[in-house]
Amino acid sequence: MIWNIEKECMNVSSLRALQFARLKNLVEHLYATVPFYKVKFDEVGVKPHDIKSLKDISKLPFTTKSDLRETYPYGLLAIPQSKIVEIHMSSGTTGTPVVAAYTAKDLDDWAEGMARTLSAAGATRNDTVQNAYGYGLFTGGMGVHHGARKLGASIIPASSGNTQKQLTLMRDFKANIFTCTPSYAMYMAEKAAELGIDVKKLALRAGCFGAEPWSEGMRKKIEESWNIKAYDIYGLTEITGPGSAFECSEQEGMHFNEDLWYPEIINPDTGEPLPDGEKGELVITTLTKEGTPIIRYRTRDITYIYPEPCCCGRTTRRIHRLFGRTDDLLIIRGVNVFPSQIENALVGISGVEPNYQIVVDRDPHTHLDVAELQVEVCPDQFSDETKGMESLRNNISSVMKSKLGILLKIKLVEPKSIERSTGKAKRVIDNRKI
Repeated sequence: MIWNIEKECMNVSSLRALQFARLKNLVEHLYATVPFYKVKFDEVGVKPHDIKSLKDISKLPFTTKSDLRETYPYGLLAIPQSKIVEIHMSSGTTGTPVVAAYTAKDLDDWAEGMARTLSAAGATRNDTVQNAYGYGLFTGGMGVHHGARKLGASIIPASSGNTQKQLTLMRDFKANIFTCTPSYAMYMAEKAAELGIDVKKLALRAGCFGAEPWSEGMRKKIEESWNIKAYDIYGLTEITGPGSAFECSEQEGMHFNEDLWYPEIINPDTGEPLPDGEKGELVITTLTKEGTPIIRYRTRDITYIYPEPCCCGRTTRRIHRLFGRTDDLLIIRGVNVFPSQIENALVGISGVEPNYQIVVDRDPHTHLDVAELQVEVCPDQFSDETKGMESLRNNISSVMKSKLGILLKIKLVEPKSIERSTGKAKRVIDNRKI
């Protein structure tokens, strides 16, 4: 379903003209009102009048997470503080938090992006959306909430956690759509089985999952477990929150809401723009945000833009589902691999659960990086029989070697022994930094 035909199916030349007009206004406004950006532009020798086409966006400087932390809390504010009506921020667990400030119009644009997202997953005003993303400073919960309200759907603001109650609410209020991280969706299904609840008999039709990279294999596992259609969605606090991009019913890439956010793909090493179809780092510019607009934000997410249009009728460009993040990339004995690639390979192996952790360490003798893949074994497969467990271990090792070209130390662990999360799953433990 298409929520906003006028914007989502806009003639491409008209869309590009709109993007350029909004980019031009943004650059002029930031140069005049935000000292941080004036300094940035002057450092690279760019003035607002130098931006004469969309391609000229490559002349503009990048914005990084470090920039956002250094300007905490209000250094990127582009409007009087009295016009800010809502504030969100990252957790700040690895440093100063990143702040996103919103005007009333920003909230309406955010709601618009999420209404398109939910509608693409089949949600209507006649549906009930159960929102299991965390509420609070994290953007996930409130982003979905704003979008569901704009859509006109009933919303259950369950937030994350309290899994047994989540399942009860789904049953009692006959939720049709639910939203959370993909890892939490799998945990909920696992918990339901323990409680004797058949989730396939619930009224659910679809789920919108994001906030962490997940594989096609994990999607199939979720769809089989819940008997629903699982949609990938994308967004991040620095830009606004969830709703920047979403899958349609074709599930061939995520449509970017290009009238609101402008995507680019760059070479992560050189910063040079890459053409559609080439894999690189996603960079986003907020075209309409008033509170804390961002120019060319380096997301660190690795993807590519599909060069061909989608057959769903939308004219907005699509990004491939995320391969991972540049800061999550593991280099194991010279081979580059993302955790999501390991996950995708694991899901297809009989006898194991899609719960895993990768522990990276450094051999004190050889000074080489070593990685151990800890994998949960299915309850009906776990036993004390050495022969059977060794066979499973060898099978996992063989699959990793053939599909990813890496040799990993495999450790089989008991069912449900790897810590579950109601938010983003922690897949990598890197002891090299300790």
